[in-house]
Amino acid sequence: MIMTAIEDGSELNRVPDVTIDFWLIKIMAVTMGETAADYLAVNLGLGLTGTSLIMAVVLIVALALQFAQNRYVPWAYWLAVVLISIVGTLVADNLVDNFGVRLETTTIIFSVALALIFIAWYVSEKTLSIHTIFTTRREIFYWLAILFTFSLGTTAGDLVAERFDMGYLATGLIFGAVIAAVALAWFFLGLNGILAFWLAYILTRPLGASFGDLLAQPVEYGGMGFGTTFTSLIFLGCIVVIVLYMTLKSLIDEDEQALLD
Repeated sequence: MIMTAIEDGSELNRVPDVTIDFWLIKIMAVTMGETAADYLAVNLGLGLTGTSLIMAVVLIVALALQFAQNRYVPWAYWLAVVLISIVGTLVADNLVDNFGVRLETTTIIFSVALALIFIAWYVSEKTLSIHTIFTTRREIFYWLAILFTFSLGTTAGDLVAERFDMGYLATGLIFGAVIAAVALAWFFLGLNGILAFWLAYILTRPLGASFGDLLAQPVEYGGMGFGTTFTSLIFLGCIVVIVLYMTLKSLIDEDEQALLD
């Protein structure tokens, strides 16, 4: 748990530190976001529009719970991430499937939208650091950025896998290689840490979505045929286990801090 304080020492960061656990659950969350959106829209027969409306309402409730916290609380934060992953996917799918917008166009639209959010965030707060999410305004910018990273990642992944006909496995490997390049640039070439984080955050969306589709889609469409139900449940189970671990760890850290104080 992050225990960084602002100037008066009275508030804590509301989002998690960047650790191996963070990236592991984030990739699982985006993978589940891809398969869960398909499961709700297709398998449950809710349709794209119905699923979008329902999940938007559920996301609003989850974000209200997250904003009610004055510090990082694992279950509230990761619930919001999973749901915003689903909604971000649905936003992109609606533009493509319901409104007929080309993947090239949606990729450009979401790239510009995300850039504008970062510009507004920096102009307002003079930082894009995730280690200083102490105020409601910063948290609003944070979650807006998260939403559009998911939408951008969805369209970018679909663009490479479907429009460029690279397939799910190749697309996942391509984005994985780019993430590795970003990490190496950060480790050895001094790439700015904030820039490296946000690049990796954007790129893990198409990475996870590609492998989610690889597992869930039928064999005739280039997948492994496990289906959206099984795939979603597997990743949901993994997410729950990791969140429970994070929660227990944060409680232990709090007890240790209390003893030191």
